Amino acid sequence: MTHFNEQGRARMVDVSGKEATYRTAVAVTTVTMLPSTLAAVKQGTTRKGDVLAVAQIAGIQGAKRTSDWIPMCHPLPLTGVDILFSDNGHDKLFIEASVRTEGRTGVEMEALTAVSAAALTVYDMCKALQKDIVIGPTELKSKQGGKSGDYQRKE
Repeated sequence: MTHFNEQGRARMVDVSGKEATYRTAVAVTTVTMLPSTLAAVKQGTTRKGDVLAVAQIAGIQGAKRTSDWIPMCHPLPLTGVDILFSDNGHDKLFIEASVRTEGRTGVEMEALTAVSAAALTVYDMCKALQKDIVIGPTELKSKQGGKSGDYQRKE
């Protein structure tokens, strides 16, 4: 395994010998809440302000700071991060993050961190309205580039 050194201890993988390629990843998560909470989020009437605007920034910041959260992740020069929100009109908010770079390692963790940070921000800003908000599932939807090739989650 490349994630262990000769003593069997964790190490950050050396990617210096890999070729830099264009890489993308898309991750998604769901935030389930009461219809009244979702309505407040969509209408911008929570006491903490515009939930989606703050969650958008949190998602972008999360992607940019992934290597600070996940010990073996490489710090990457991201070339783009986009966070999209949609809902089912009732009780579910869907969050999707698309992350791009040109580098020697992929951006799957950055995309997953982005949706997680955005979802946690939604929870934080809505917890006064509802404590039992549920986050998840959180999953990689797709990725492109790199040695392992492309991946698309089967629905």
